[in-house]
Amino acid sequence: MEEIMESPLPGKIVSVDVAVGDVVEEGMVVCTIEAMKMDNPILSLVNGSVKELTVTPGVNVKTGDRIAVIEY
Repeated sequence: MEEIMESPLPGKIVSVDVAVGDVVEEGMVVCTIEAMKMDNPILSLVNGSVKELTVTPGVNVKTGDRIAVIEY
């Protein structure tokens, strides 16, 4: 099964804390989005491995944009 992570808010990706193939646990930071001068950590909702990453630091995202796919 797969968990498709989408951006919950518009902003700029300031860090990506995982790579494709990494094992993640529920609550682990996948990336951080800066919005309105605040850093917002985006957390994994499941335990699994990163199958796909679609963002890099410096990229602007809109609400609903795909960030990553976690296979669990």
